[in-house]
Amino acid sequence: MMRATHIAGLLMGVSWLLAAGHAEAQSDLPPAKILRSLQFVQDSVVMGDHSARDMQKFLLSAFDTTLRTSDMSVFSDTKNADAALIYIMSGGNPATLNYLVAKDVQGYFDSRVVNVLQKYLSGRGGLVDKVVSDLIPEYRNNRLGPYLMLIAGNIAYTKDPAAALPFFDDARLSAPGTIIEEAALRRSIMATMQLKQPEKGMVYARKYAVRFLHSPYASQFADLFVSLAIDSFGPVTTKDIGEIAELMDAERAQEIYLRIARQASLQGKMELAQFAAEKANGIAEDTGDTTREPLSKLYSGLSDISGQDVLAAQEKLASIPESELSPRDLALRNAAKTIAEQIMQPPSLTAATTVSSSSGPATEGSRAPVPAGKTEEAASQAADAAPLKTFFDKNRARLNEIDSMLKQEGG
Repeated sequence: MMRATHIAGLLMGVSWLLAAGHAEAQSDLPPAKILRSLQFVQDSVVMGDHSARDMQKFLLSAFDTTLRTSDMSVFSDTKNADAALIYIMSGGNPATLNYLVAKDVQGYFDSRVVNVLQKYLSGRGGLVDKVVSDLIPEYRNNRLGPYLMLIAGNIAYTKDPAAALPFFDDARLSAPGTIIEEAALRRSIMATMQLKQPEKGMVYARKYAVRFLHSPYASQFADLFVSLAIDSFGPVTTKDIGEIAELMDAERAQEIYLRIARQASLQGKMELAQFAAEKANGIAEDTGDTTREPLSKLYSGLSDISGQDVLAAQEKLASIPESELSPRDLALRNAAKTIAEQIMQPPSLTAATTVSSSSGPATEGSRAPVPAGKTEEAASQAADAAPLKTFFDKNRARLNEIDSMLKQEGG
């Protein structure tokens, strides 16, 4: 509440001073003061105040005009010179940097920082990786420090994700609760995924979930979290996933669980798929929101196909109204129904005979004697299980192929 009140007052003051069309007012406000407003608004946005996004656009535009219309002597104050560089690193117009540098005959801007920014913003950051690394100790306690740390991490990530992590850690610890920390945490998760360090990735994911779930960039975090949960399932447990999902509101958590259930089913990770589907169903029951029930049934049914009760899975899939599924999910439902129906067919005598005849004579002394009745029962179970596993593996691949095809078609 206090933050919202602060923003309202701030916006009124800044809007009055920087009203559109009043270039004189824009020039009169020093860059350092505009920067404080911009940083506050950007940090408010990533903390969940999406109403401040329009103000962010306005401030960036006003900042750009101020920098281009100010007399160069204003940058003799290092606070204003630094503010101009931070503006560039905060989503500002890169062309304005070139404009200012061309007029900077007095050398108000650090040429080393300018070089880093020009190379980085033009996609040639790899050429200045050592330069920016060398700058960080000097600027560590300066207002430019966290921004340079984030840039250093982004540059290092393309070559060596392990080298990027310390930069990201320094950036977020130097600027807690800011847009810098939000970006550093997302990039840290990406780095740990590249490094196959899922436990460490979950630590960063938990930190992000605590602070920035309402950021406009949280959808990127959701993509990363779903991939991390599925690709690293094992080291990442259902308990780990549940603990982070509990930090989310019900709608977001249900969406995450449904996405995990879907992808885990397609990848044959049935334990994870079943867990996620049950969690999604549980949220629906708790909230009374049934809008996503068809999807919960679908993904639960997909995960049940390879289980003990295939008949229940078949019935669950058949009960989903076609009108409540997207074309992509409807195709998955129909393919899964076909698989379930074929699995329910009795095993062929040919398959049983093949398994029995291919087993060959037992090696003497290799195992304890088995009663005749048990031998026949084991052979029967093997006859059922072997073709079932092969059949399911083959059809799971078919599900994946259908899913990939529909994604390409935009379904």
